[in-house]
Amino acid sequence: MHFTVICYNPVICALLQRVADVGIVESITLKNFMCHSLLGPFTFGSNVNFVVGSNGSGKSAVLTALIVALGGNAQATNRGSSLKGFVKEGESSADVSITLCNKGRDAFKPEAYGTAINVDLRITREGLRTYKLRSKSGNIISTKKEELMCILDNLNIQVNNPVSILTQEMSKYFLHSKGEGDKYRFFMKATQLEQMREDFVYIKSTKHITEDKMSQQGECVEELKQKYQEKMDRYKSLASLDEMHSKLEELQKQMAWALVRPKLQSDRQSTGKYDEKVEEWKNKVEEAEQKYKQIQDQLEGITQRIQELQPQCTQLKTEVQKRNSLLKSSEVRTHPLQLLQSQARAVRMEQIRAELENMQHQISTLGQQINQYEQASSRAKDELNKMRYGKRGLANRKNLQIMESSRSNCLRRFGEHMPALLSSIQEAHRKGQFKQRPRGPLGYCISLKDPELALAVEVCLKSFLHSFTCDNYDDEKVLQGLMARVLKGGRRPTIITSAFLSNVHDTTSRAVNHPEYPSVLQALEIEDPVVANCLIDQRGIESILLIKNRTEARRVMQRGNPPRNCNQAFSVEGDQIFTNRTYTADQPRAKFLSSDIEEEIRCLENQKAHAARFQQQMRNVEEDIKKNEGLLKRAHTEQRMIKVTILHFMMHIDAPGHLLLFSSTLQEEDLQEIIAKISSKRTELEEARAQMAKLKASYDAAEQEYKQHKDQISAVAEEADSIKEELSKSDQEGVRCKHHKKHYEDKRKVHLKSIETLEASLNVKEQELTSVAKASEICPERTEVRRTAKSLDSEISRLKTKITTQQGQQGDREEIVRQYHEALTNYKDMKHQVKNLNNFIKTLDNIISMRLKAYADLRRFLSARCKYYFDSMLAQRGYTGSMTFDHKNETLSITVQPGAGNKADLSDMRSLSGGERSFSTVCFVLSLWAITEAPFRCLDEFDVYMDMVNRRISMDMMLKVAASQRNRQFIFLTPQSMSTLPETDLIRILRLKDPDRSHGAGQRNGEEEQD
Repeated sequence: MHFTVICYNPVICALLQRVADVGIVESITLKNFMCHSLLGPFTFGSNVNFVVGSNGSGKSAVLTALIVALGGNAQATNRGSSLKGFVKEGESSADVSITLCNKGRDAFKPEAYGTAINVDLRITREGLRTYKLRSKSGNIISTKKEELMCILDNLNIQVNNPVSILTQEMSKYFLHSKGEGDKYRFFMKATQLEQMREDFVYIKSTKHITEDKMSQQGECVEELKQKYQEKMDRYKSLASLDEMHSKLEELQKQMAWALVRPKLQSDRQSTGKYDEKVEEWKNKVEEAEQKYKQIQDQLEGITQRIQELQPQCTQLKTEVQKRNSLLKSSEVRTHPLQLLQSQARAVRMEQIRAELENMQHQISTLGQQINQYEQASSRAKDELNKMRYGKRGLANRKNLQIMESSRSNCLRRFGEHMPALLSSIQEAHRKGQFKQRPRGPLGYCISLKDPELALAVEVCLKSFLHSFTCDNYDDEKVLQGLMARVLKGGRRPTIITSAFLSNVHDTTSRAVNHPEYPSVLQALEIEDPVVANCLIDQRGIESILLIKNRTEARRVMQRGNPPRNCNQAFSVEGDQIFTNRTYTADQPRAKFLSSDIEEEIRCLENQKAHAARFQQQMRNVEEDIKKNEGLLKRAHTEQRMIKVTILHFMMHIDAPGHLLLFSSTLQEEDLQEIIAKISSKRTELEEARAQMAKLKASYDAAEQEYKQHKDQISAVAEEADSIKEELSKSDQEGVRCKHHKKHYEDKRKVHLKSIETLEASLNVKEQELTSVAKASEICPERTEVRRTAKSLDSEISRLKTKITTQQGQQGDREEIVRQYHEALTNYKDMKHQVKNLNNFIKTLDNIISMRLKAYADLRRFLSARCKYYFDSMLAQRGYTGSMTFDHKNETLSITVQPGAGNKADLSDMRSLSGGERSFSTVCFVLSLWAITEAPFRCLDEFDVYMDMVNRRISMDMMLKVAASQRNRQFIFLTPQSMSTLPETDLIRILRLKDPDRSHGAGQRNGEEEQD
């Protein structure tokens, strides 16, 4: 076995320094496994590992052994139905030994296993599997599979997760399947969302089982309750017997005192109660009368204050009315002066209004002139812009020279150095410097079936007409050197690198087929399949229509549904029409694809003759523009001056001396008279205004003082109202207390009369002393008896009979008490269990609801992250795509468009070529790697369907991902040699020897060779 330590990119090597520790695979050894006698030991690196070898060398055996040894079943490997199928023919058992790294803070029992865990698996011919889990020193720690499961759980190793280990069969089933449901199940399984969902289903089923058991327990609780009720009835019967004995004893005591009536003593005690009540209500009456008197005194004081404030308020009101009269008379005196001033103001307003109307008319006239000048200037500028645009379309001397030189050689259309460049390419290819001769320029390699479509095709292909295409990156470097040597200082054509194919791509499923209009691919004659494939891949010419009429092109593309697989169209004028927008061509004629060179030269010569006339016309138009702009500027100046004059008039309309500013418009005598009157009356007006201001201030002060006194009287009146209400309540309380006092006094009089009657019959009661002495012997403490002796005697006899009967019916007292307590305990325990189960189910429902919501949020978050990483991976190849998750129907739709960016329609992965589909699959797997966690990841023959370009890009992407995840281990199985990778310490290549077909596959594959 050969292994080489290789780094793909020094920049990537310097990104991270932390290496993987816990859970990675350090080594693996296979003995008598499948068809190999001995493979290994293979030592893996901590980051990227390539297991390289041809078919039959043991790559799949290494991957299968890794799955089986770490607890996976035989079906998961897709290499057999049972474990006994992995034992080599003719051998009794197969052995697999795997060493897992056990370093870091997440290490599993480091005190027992140390820094490494050795998993030894033996599979017998009968299909039995035995484990030996050893420490780094070789000591056996455990032989139980449960211990291995604990190790895998602690290290987060998931051999059944396709993100951790993706076999070819699993990739074909999930990734290359045409069903959207299979891709969704792959996503769910990779992110462990499927396991979470199964756990939720199991919890719900367990909950339903618990609910069924609860219903059964409910019936059991009812039975225990019924049994408890029966035992409780018997127990209560014992208690009732004790009660009957106690009641009998009480009746016998009452019978002893039945003839003794303590009426006199109880009545005397009641007399004291009546005395207390009378005294209580007497005190309340005194308190109420005292409170009533206090409130009445307070009310009298408030009434006196109101009477004192009332005369002051009246006097202030009279003073306010007097000062208001003086203020009004002062206003009457100032009115004639104001009237005179208003008349003079009206005369001047008429004069100013006439002048304003004249100025407004001038402004209107100037505005019309300004509009005319602006329109003339705008028309001249539009004409000048059209001339400049037409001038750009005229041929310059360089274009004319290029067209004249292309008479003898059409290649000169693409540049004067192009013939020399093609000669250099032919010479280099003849010397063997190219693996495949580059093709180009692409515009030289194609021809038109319809010459009228030359401009449309040229606008469609644009820069691709000058481009070259190479088969590989080595040829690209050689071609770049030739261009640097031949095209010194000039612009170099674009180089497109893509593997050359001998046949044209099959575009049947994605090409546009229209019954009337051809596609670009159908309108071109392309003899070289390499050129055709390059234009199909880079420009998508099979999905672009050519429609000569511009109006018809818009109707086809923008009205109704556009043709199937068509994303754009071009008209004969070079217009580019999409389904929602249209772009006009910048060039009027075709430069590179025109078939009539002489006609092009004649057009260029005519355009050169027209250029001089255009130049003279442009100078004339520029002079007109300058003249109009001068007139426009002068009109704006006059308009601003008139507006300033109008503003000056408006500012002086309200000025006191406006009549003096415009006195020229009045007669001299009238003016002198008006000025004299204004001068004589102005002094009087000022004196009247000053006196009126003093009177108004005096009036305001008097009115303010009047309002203060009025508010004070209102506040005192409100306070009096509240006191009157309190006085009324106090009066009512006094009446009520007097009523109660009289009531208890009457009752006390009646009671005293009753006492006197009882004292009169005291002699009769003294005869009962003999009976009292006998009753004291039976019951020393006197008891109040309200029943007759006959009634008590009847009750005693009935109770004795009942006691005798019940004692005969009941059994052993202790047994009844024991059964009662036992039934009570059983009933309480079962009821408590049912209550706890009910609480548990309610709590479980709440937890399940929260977990399901968190599950939905996690699923949505992982879907969004997967979409983001998938788009990022595709963008590295220039692809665009989308992932559509339908969690309701459990489907995942993936669409990918190679090249053309967002201008191309997305298509299903089934329409892609094999290399493109494999590249898209790698992007999908890498996006799942980015959102899941695992210590190592294995990928089996990921590049089997890829061409060299996609394989290189995919390899670059995976190595970048590996470099950014230095704490993860990556194991890639591939039949490619990987010889192009430079040496480094990041990547380890394990090269397996080719199988010896002549001697069988049972030899050891473990030699080492250094690259």
